[in-house]
Amino acid sequence: MMGKILLAEDDNDMRRFLVKALHNAGYDVASFDNGLSAYHRLREEPFELLLTDIVMPEMDGIELARRATELDPDIKVMFITGFAAVALQPDSQAPKDAKILSKPFHLRDLVNEVEKMLQQAA
Repeated sequence: MMGKILLAEDDNDMRRFLVKALHNAGYDVASFDNGLSAYHRLREEPFELLLTDIVMPEMDGIELARRATELDPDIKVMFITGFAAVALQPDSQAPKDAKILSKPFHLRDLVNEVEKMLQQAA
């Protein structure tokens, strides 16, 4: 396995789609349908990359990313969102080097971005 990815995405179809693509690319993926569950998992074990939607119930992706980087300053963060402009507001407290992938995107693009981010981490 190449890397451990924590995925938080509240859209069930999108989540299944992403998990399948990342598994096929050789990644170990733990997926959750809300930020709070993902955060609890993050407290139990380390991940190399947090891949999260921004707009979710219970805890949004930006809050999740902020807490994730508090727990592990080395974790990489990628937001997947249909609302890129919202994500990039300077006062959002999103991690500075977070990557944003706007929906809709091709799975190939997602896998390429994930590979790039994890290679930087290595």
